[in-house]
Amino acid sequence: MDSVHSEPEESQQSAAVYPMRLQKFLARAGIASRRGAENLMTAGRVKVNGEVVAELGSKVDPLSDSVEVDGMLVEWGADPVSLILNKPAGYVTTMNDPQGRPCVAELVPTEEHPGLYPVGRLDRATRGLLLFTTDGELGHGLLHPSHHVHKTYLARVEGLPTESDIKQLAEGIELDDGITAPADVVLKDSDVETSLLQMTIHEGRYRQVRRMCRAIHHECIDLQRISFGPLTLENVVEGQWRYLTEKETEALQCAVGKQC
Repeated sequence: MDSVHSEPEESQQSAAVYPMRLQKFLARAGIASRRGAENLMTAGRVKVNGEVVAELGSKVDPLSDSVEVDGMLVEWGADPVSLILNKPAGYVTTMNDPQGRPCVAELVPTEEHPGLYPVGRLDRATRGLLLFTTDGELGHGLLHPSHHVHKTYLARVEGLPTESDIKQLAEGIELDDGITAPADVVLKDSDVETSLLQMTIHEGRYRQVRRMCRAIHHECIDLQRISFGPLTLENVVEGQWRYLTEKETEALQCAVGKQC
């Protein structure tokens, strides 16, 4: 019954938008963002009707052409895929690394979902929650400064930060690229040599938490991201991943103002 009802709608869509640029097709099919789709094409990973197509701007008809990425058929209208990885230390946040270092692509199901890409980055030494998606629009929205999606970290630092140090972090601290936005900072515990800070930030600057800790002269010696917006590491052990639940996906869409 579903296919009977979908055919007229599909035909109306085809009359309106086909043929379309291949990178747009890949993005709308949930394979990657538009830029990610271009990268797949230029890397020679996309075939149309059995032939590699690397020229940007090439067009495709989704209703008559066969499109493959890494040998897997792209299904027009397939739902986007999003998942959480609990990233271990020692992996770079990239889908391939020219230097041959371990990268996060090795830990997620890229064969089943070749368009997966990480939303934001964790540096090589940082552990914790890393979101992957094939939904380019969602990924872009989550990183856009206007949406202020919060990220929470546990930072083990050298020494014991004073109340003044914590106040500086909370109110905003001067870095080489400007003053940071206010952060939520809580001293969780401390021992003779180190302290554990829980920090929630609303920006996504390069190595921001480590740089903030260094600015108050308490070097970060271990860093873990424990939440990203509404997402947490619940039921995800280090080095493993899981798909988002429907509720989590809806919460992310709400975070970027798409639906609530």
